[in-house]
Amino acid sequence: MTLQRKHNINVLGEGPAIVLLHGFGCDQNMWRLVVPAFARNHTVILYDLVGSGQSELAAYDHEKYGTLHGHADDLLDIVRSMTTEPVTVIGHSVSAMIALLAVNKAPELFTAQVMVGPSACYIDDGDYRGGFSRADIDELLETMEGNYLGWSSAVAPQIMGAPDRPDLREELTNSFCRTDPDIAKHFARVTFLSDHRADLAHCRLPTLILQCTDDFVAPVEVGEYIHRAIPGSEYVLIENTGHCPHLSAPDASVAAIRRFVQRG
Repeated sequence: MTLQRKHNINVLGEGPAIVLLHGFGCDQNMWRLVVPAFARNHTVILYDLVGSGQSELAAYDHEKYGTLHGHADDLLDIVRSMTTEPVTVIGHSVSAMIALLAVNKAPELFTAQVMVGPSACYIDDGDYRGGFSRADIDELLETMEGNYLGWSSAVAPQIMGAPDRPDLREELTNSFCRTDPDIAKHFARVTFLSDHRADLAHCRLPTLILQCTDDFVAPVEVGEYIHRAIPGSEYVLIENTGHCPHLSAPDASVAAIRRFVQRG
């Protein structure tokens, strides 16, 4: 199996490379409103996490992907195979942590990273506010186990937010529903029970945190925490309701990312 087939890799444009990673229940198409702005001056590399989109589902190994490190190793394989120059990596949601793990493991392969709606830990812990209690997460995972499609229909619109864009809410719901239920349930458990707060301080790469003002999944406190924890990071707060600003606030997202990338 080729790496291209495994991850449904697509490459657009020409210039310094940017790699885009999608979040849980999504695929590379979620970046479609951002890609044109960067494909003019960059090589844009898009791919689907194994188990998502048009990736090779048979390649999903529950042991390898039992932590986010498995996906981080895939990112490193793709970067090494697609370019000889360091890249900028942009990760949405859980993929922001996947990218962080890859950056920490092989910083020489990267020039900068952008975290869109990141969360290093979803569960409240003492003074740390992740946005959910452990009971909330346990209930979420239990509901997914019992009725994945029903869970998707109820939760995806909340994640998307964008109250004035029912089309986007429906799109994310459909994306969740298309995901293989067994893989989705496994990846959800890995995602929502992960805790990568300790990895933040090890990052020495220029980093931009893109945070929404009203995010059901990653509240403002989480973005601020990550900003404080990553030395020298930049923080941009976008006026947006929802967890997917690259879809519901693409102009603001592009502007913030472009300023950051051009300075680098």
